[in-house]
Amino acid sequence: MNLRKRALVVASFVLAVVLSIASATWATGPSGVAEANAILAAAARESGRPAYSERTAVAFKPSDHVYVKSALAVDFTLNSATVTLPLYRGLSPQGESVYYVLTEASDFEVAKTLGVNYAPKMKRVIGTAGAQPVTLSRGIMQFRGNVDFSPEYRVEPGSPNPFPPAVATPGAIADANYSSLAVMPSGVVLNAQIVHNASGSHDRLEAIDLDRRTVTLSILDGFQGGRQYFYHLVTDVSADVPAVLEKGVFAPKLADIPAFGQSLPDDNSALLGFSPVLNGISDTSTGQHQGFVASLANNGIDPINVFPFGPDNDNPSADNNYSPLWDAHVSMWTEQAIAANKVRRITSLEDLQGLIASGLVVNAVINPEGPGNPWLFGLRPTQATINCPVIAHPELAN
Repeated sequence: MNLRKRALVVASFVLAVVLSIASATWATGPSGVAEANAILAAAARESGRPAYSERTAVAFKPSDHVYVKSALAVDFTLNSATVTLPLYRGLSPQGESVYYVLTEASDFEVAKTLGVNYAPKMKRVIGTAGAQPVTLSRGIMQFRGNVDFSPEYRVEPGSPNPFPPAVATPGAIADANYSSLAVMPSGVVLNAQIVHNASGSHDRLEAIDLDRRTVTLSILDGFQGGRQYFYHLVTDVSADVPAVLEKGVFAPKLADIPAFGQSLPDDNSALLGFSPVLNGISDTSTGQHQGFVASLANNGIDPINVFPFGPDNDNPSADNNYSPLWDAHVSMWTEQAIAANKVRRITSLEDLQGLIASGLVVNAVINPEGPGNPWLFGLRPTQATINCPVIAHPELAN
């Protein structure tokens, strides 16, 4: 082979390698970690606050079991608990500033980078009507949808029974394009909830600092594994009445996230089952109050729902089943249980299983007909998705 031909062969080989690398780069697009770092850098640039890292993270007590490592503060005061989170600026579809929080990521390394919960099940929203594809430019996320925070939140208990409520008007309503499940250009899914924009603020917002980019939000009590104080933040809900009961944004698009009644790790579902109680004890003086009736009868106190488990943020495996997208399976005490004075707080899924097996607790009347979920002992899904990221599960004295 002469030198000219050899040069042409070498040049062709180099060109093929370059095109192959470029093709791979175009196919994969930006990495999720690069996007996360861009978001953190933009927030630091605009706020003057150091970007989150393991070095800058707040050192919470180990016994506080704070899952969201980027949290700036958590107040565990009973009945008025709050979490303070970093606030990120994004853009509405019209290019106006909106402000959001981040609580979960579908990618393990991205979750570590942002200091949020790892929720691999969330990736199953990709390609569904329940997701919101977003764009990112210099760390600023632009949403396709938005939230109207201007409606007046209203709830009035029914009579003579508090549930269903006589009036239930959500204080915030998302438009048809909005979902908190933001699909990034990389394909990573972030749980990104708008909490403030030109129309107002989330009903759980207690304080906001747009200069320092921090926001304080009220969090709810719950039970998990027999322990109380399973604190979670309700951001948005797929149906109007539970959105009112949980003080979340009414976001109808969440109803299109797959799939109600499917909670196993290998199910094609981004949801995870949990069990609110419909008709627990309403008298708060007993210390056993729980459920929707109790909440409505007592000016909106926490319903104290029952959850299966919390985030498993150090587990990168495919069987990590945590999701902030809770699939409600509402339970109800039977008339026989009420007459026999058997009603009390339900404190764990194992507790719930025993009560169902004994016939004291059954499907709530509000659960539509259909197949039961074996993972939740035959309870039927209520057809409502509640986005409520788990914040912490502190060891506190009862």
